Amino acid sequence: KGLRVTIDCKVNKGHFVTKASGNIDGEGKFSLKVPTHDIVSEDGGLKEECYAQLHSAVGTPCPAHDGLESNKIVFLYKSGDKHVLGLKQNLKFSPELCVSKFFWPMPKFPPSPPLELPPFPKPCPPPPVPVYEPPPKPPKKPCPPKAPKIELPPPVPVYKPPPKIEHPPIYVPPVIPKKPCPPKAPKVDPPPPVPVYKPPPKIEHPPIYVPPVIPKKPCPPPVPIYVPPVVIPKKPCPPLPPLPKFPPLPPKYIHHPKFGKWPPLPTHP
Repeated sequence: KGLRVTIDCKVNKGHFVTKASGNIDGEGKFSLKVPTHDIVSEDGGLKEECYAQLHSAVGTPCPAHDGLESNKIVFLYKSGDKHVLGLKQNLKFSPELCVSKFFWPMPKFPPSPPLELPPFPKPCPPPPVPVYEPPPKPPKKPCPPKAPKIELPPPVPVYKPPPKIEHPPIYVPPVIPKKPCPPKAPKVDPPPPVPVYKPPPKIEHPPIYVPPVIPKKPCPPPVPIYVPPVVIPKKPCPPLPPLPKFPPLPPKYIHHPKFGKWPPLPTHP
């Protein structure tokens, strides 16, 4: 009890419009009247895709158990001028996710006693006037004994160097340099005699016999041995998952010119 059903039809651009609404009885049945000219065509087919949506007692929509297609409205039969529509499957709901009406009555408690505020406290009397008393004088401390007289040590003697005696200078005669001797005449060696060139004697050697080179017959090429390749069985790769449909990129709008103003061309001479 307390559950409600609405008939929502899908219009253009994926939006849903509620066509009818009604309550569910105690046996779990409902009957709604929908204007047929809105959703039923002349040949008996449905113009729009309509679904039955279950709502809880609070008014929130309940989730569908077998998907949205199980709640789809289909054409059943025609009775005179009336078109009877129904569901593909029965509506299923979970009592945990789709709460119905609460039947437990509210408990009746006795009325609460009247609220009595405590009496406000009376104002306190003024504080007593303090009696002024002079501060106590601190006791005078005895003076410390005088420091004993310290005798200073004798002064440090000041060192004075002995007086410097200046002797008269001793005269030294200047040194006269000795005149150097003249250099000796260099010894001239006579030039060596001019050598006489003599050609070396020619030695005739006997001819050396070189045998002719016999070409070696080439060996035939080896017969190749065919070894079939080793085929390693490989598992086929799994098919790649389909790429998701990406939204189209928005057109790029340049709000300023791509190039600035060109410089003026020079005049031809």
